[in-house]
Amino acid sequence: MSTISSSIPSATLPAESTTADMSRGTLYFCLFALYAIWGSTYLAIHWVLQGGFPPFLMAGVRYVVAGAILYLVLRLRGYANPSARQWGAGALIGFLLLVVGNGAVVFAQQWVPSGVVAIVVGSVPLWTALFSGLFGQWPGRAERWGLGIGFCGLLLLNLGSDMSGNPWAVLALLVGPLSWAFGSIWTRRLPMAEGLMSTATQMITGGAIFLLFSFGAGEHLTTLPTPRALLSLGYLIIFGSLVAFSAYGYMLRNARPALATSYAYVNPMVAVLLGTFLAGESLSTWGFVAMAAILGSVGLLTRAKR
Repeated sequence: MSTISSSIPSATLPAESTTADMSRGTLYFCLFALYAIWGSTYLAIHWVLQGGFPPFLMAGVRYVVAGAILYLVLRLRGYANPSARQWGAGALIGFLLLVVGNGAVVFAQQWVPSGVVAIVVGSVPLWTALFSGLFGQWPGRAERWGLGIGFCGLLLLNLGSDMSGNPWAVLALLVGPLSWAFGSIWTRRLPMAEGLMSTATQMITGGAIFLLFSFGAGEHLTTLPTPRALLSLGYLIIFGSLVAFSAYGYMLRNARPALATSYAYVNPMVAVLLGTFLAGESLSTWGFVAMAAILGSVGLLTRAKR
């Protein structure tokens, strides 16, 4: 094992384990990464886009750089190079989670406030419950109530005009959570690479697809990005991807899906607060009602008897 591994904080690259022996400290760190760090990435994306980066170019650079760093570190630590099947599985999940799931967020934030985007992404546990049913575990009565209330929340959010500015943004925010939830459930059924190498393959391949989309869309930098945009991109690479996305992959492998996706009802509150106090965003009364409905619905889902 290379000596470089001793210089990487264990919190950044959690050690692999099973659910039974997952340490309480690792669990708390992963939940902090998913709740607080991912909640703050909506504002970081807003600043990157506002500072001159096109959306798909930004996402491609973010994930290719983060994935390459993680891949190199893992190789130096003795991880085997993934097989062709594992790279293929990583590319498929990377497409579902990052390109479609996260790409919808990046695309929509050109027109929709970051707090509103986070609220819609809060529907991920609803879709996760649905896809779990399609794979053999249908939701119970409380979970069905949660699904119904959540859908009502999404309708209220749209009726309240928080998402009515651009129909393509609305469509993206409907498709994105669907793709993320499906990919999160399906990842356990594919021949993924070992441990965090799975995360690296997803980020590298997903980032490469983003760059292809960026090239096809004719994206380019029209001006030099602002210092805040560059710092925000660095934050997304290091904390949003290397730390938080790695933590999400770890939770999917070692914890219940309900716990792994529980970040989705904490992120909106973090994003709304940061967007309000640091970016001058606002949320209408309908938006707050919708947030309460969506958060209440996912609360029912995560508390329901499994």
